[in-house]
Amino acid sequence: MSLLRRHRDFRLLWIGETISRFGSATSSVALPLIAISMLRATTFQVGLLTAAAWAPWLLIGLPAGAWVDRVRRRPVMLASSIASLGLFAAVPIAALADLLTIRFLLAVAIVAGASTVLFQTAYTAYLPRLIDPADHAEGNAKLHGSASAAQIAGLGCGGLVVQLAGPANALFIDAATFLVALACLSAIRYREQDTAVDHEAGLWAGIKLGIGHVAKDVWLRTLTLFGAVSNLALMGYQVIVVVFLVRDAGLSAGTVGALVAAATSGGVAGAFAGRRLAARFGTARALLLCELGLPTLALLIPLSTVSPWLYLAGGFGVSLGVVGGNVVKATFQQSYCPPELLGRLAATTSFVNYGTIPLGALFGGTLGQTLGLGPALWITTAGVPLAGLVLIASPIRRRRDLPAHQGSVVPATAADSSRARTA
Repeated sequence: MSLLRRHRDFRLLWIGETISRFGSATSSVALPLIAISMLRATTFQVGLLTAAAWAPWLLIGLPAGAWVDRVRRRPVMLASSIASLGLFAAVPIAALADLLTIRFLLAVAIVAGASTVLFQTAYTAYLPRLIDPADHAEGNAKLHGSASAAQIAGLGCGGLVVQLAGPANALFIDAATFLVALACLSAIRYREQDTAVDHEAGLWAGIKLGIGHVAKDVWLRTLTLFGAVSNLALMGYQVIVVVFLVRDAGLSAGTVGALVAAATSGGVAGAFAGRRLAARFGTARALLLCELGLPTLALLIPLSTVSPWLYLAGGFGVSLGVVGGNVVKATFQQSYCPPELLGRLAATTSFVNYGTIPLGALFGGTLGQTLGLGPALWITTAGVPLAGLVLIASPIRRRRDLPAHQGSVVPATAADSSRARTA
């Protein structure tokens, strides 16, 4: 029986998270358009706005992980959702009062980003406890698939809402989705047990434990470094692509929203393809296909001035690969990492992975400002498939599967076995 049908609490979490992702996707279109159309922001300022939203991962990511492992995760998720609701509702209210400025948007972005850090860290540690280990793969596929579908709908609706109601009013949708997510989280019956953490050790000791665990483990270390490099390139092009499609390709806000939504539909396919590719070819090989093979289509994106269909093909391939790879990585981490360390390990990997996102946003914005949007897009999209070289340089390239848990033996490929026999 499907996990959605037989597990009420997972169903509530799934509904709340899916609706919240819809609102976040709407905001991802509305915020840069607010900056561009209402505040006449420069390309660099648009990049700075994105950087501000992700900067909290660098500022509080590590202590957030150590703290989350000491407390119950659901109250943290509830408080974070309440904060985000208030922050996004404040933007259209400020616009109505003629108080909206770039500085105001930056402040909202950075505080909302801090709420996201706490929510995402708690959520990552909460999910494996909510469902059985045997359901992790199915749960991850459903969550990533529905998140991608919600993002498609949110991006498409975001462009239309911006045209019909104005960019600022589109953020009321995001605020409303946080209200629905709060109701779903509140209705979950599962209650966590107290965490088995030494509270006398201090936060810094917990942070060091998480860092050391990732740094010493070749699998966690490789995937963390890859995520950092990949996100640097992904955000480098994503932060300027909306501006590029509006200014260089000459597309309307509604068309841009629909086009980005269609390209993001690759994520829905990737959510289910990742699980099936892993079952058929092995988790390590599926990861290489998703993170190295498919993202080469990103090189079609700078050709969008020739035809919007080229952006669609490139964006679809990137979305399919990224989400498919995320499903494989999330399932691996949930089974591989000790449950009592999930918060700290998630925070450590996210600190590195997401910490490069504001750098990528600043990098893309700076390149767009100095070199022009076209050359900047060529440079940043080329980095997307090149990031996969981190995986090629690791033991992953010689393996069929990633290990199921720490200390488990990972079978080598046939080529490895042949080399061993002839040695």
